[in-house]
Amino acid sequence: MTMPAADPHGRGKCDCLPGADIADPHGRGKCDCLPGADIVLRGNILTPDGWRLGELRVEAGRISEISGEPVDPTSNDLPRLVPGFIDLHVHGGGGADVMEGHAAVATLARTHVRFGTTSLLATTMTAREPQVREVLAEIARYIDTQSALTSQGGASRVLGVHLEGPYINPGKLGAQPGHAQVATTETLDELLAIVPIPLITLAPEVSGHELVIGHLAARGVRVQIGHTLGSYEDGVAALERGACGFTHLFNAMTGLHHRKPGMVGAALAHAEYAELIPDLLHVHPGAIRAALRSIPKLFAVTDSTAAAGMPDGDYKLGEQAVTKCLGGVRLADGTLAGSTLTMDQALRNLVQIGLTLEEASHRLSRYPADFLGRDDIGRLACGARADVVTLDTELNLVAVHVDGCHVSGDVHVPHA
Repeated sequence: MTMPAADPHGRGKCDCLPGADIADPHGRGKCDCLPGADIVLRGNILTPDGWRLGELRVEAGRISEISGEPVDPTSNDLPRLVPGFIDLHVHGGGGADVMEGHAAVATLARTHVRFGTTSLLATTMTAREPQVREVLAEIARYIDTQSALTSQGGASRVLGVHLEGPYINPGKLGAQPGHAQVATTETLDELLAIVPIPLITLAPEVSGHELVIGHLAARGVRVQIGHTLGSYEDGVAALERGACGFTHLFNAMTGLHHRKPGMVGAALAHAEYAELIPDLLHVHPGAIRAALRSIPKLFAVTDSTAAAGMPDGDYKLGEQAVTKCLGGVRLADGTLAGSTLTMDQALRNLVQIGLTLEEASHRLSRYPADFLGRDDIGRLACGARADVVTLDTELNLVAVHVDGCHVSGDVHVPHA
């Protein structure tokens, strides 16, 4: 099949190229790619059934048709179109931290969309209960007003909150502040009434949390095990009660020993899902490979902080002061404190350690969507939201569409 060569970036009839003359109020230049506009994207398209060389048509923000023939994408130099990335663990970006509230959430959503993240969970830090409630209300206010920004391609879609803390083990805080608490069903029900919370991290060995896990699972909340000193047996029991994942696998949990398998052992032996930070700093490539062989739907997160997308310097992570340098973010004592990772770099890192582009894409899009029970995102299929990341042959990100609308601003981010 011979593809039209008029547009090297796979935008088809839509000519909203970075740097176009500004002729409309949204800065898209000559393009009429406004909310609801129909567009066509062309190239190597990663569908749930594999790669196709052809066209992806968008109507009213949804994928209406995918046409073309099966293809090996390495056989040509046309763009690779993959599903928009879904990041279920995001603390900040662009200099802003989730715990700072509404304006900060808007900043991180605008920042991460430039790196291909089309949907995310705003992730909290451990804090005193009044502050947690205040921040959740701020995030709820942002979610209620985000449609104008996302419908113009200006921001990642905030699906809700990942509540990481305060219901963790005080002996395994990592970079979390020292405000760990014991969860109760009453308090959790009150928090769930403030804002959508699809995902909660907790330590299952904390007394009382065994009942909480079952309560949350019955309400449809996904529970991840994390910041835990729990044993292998604690992990297995938590999974039996309804927990279904592990927060930043290997980090802030009891490690694997052949006589004490620990929480890592429980994950490797029993988990279907777990999140992992593939910045090649938090987890050695060899450990990533071991997890990939053991956990069918291991998926990537950034655990990114305010320092993501920013130069080296000092930033905030909740109430903690952190420093970005040498490719990482750390507390004053040297403890890793989140990351500077973006999802496009996570994709390249997974390919670097041996995954195919298709497999890496699944772990950044399809599997996190499946984990949340969402079939309208994380895949390029008819009826799904038209969230599309366009890559060149070197896996540089060259275009992002959210609900079919091209992200304004420069998304050309060549990697080193």
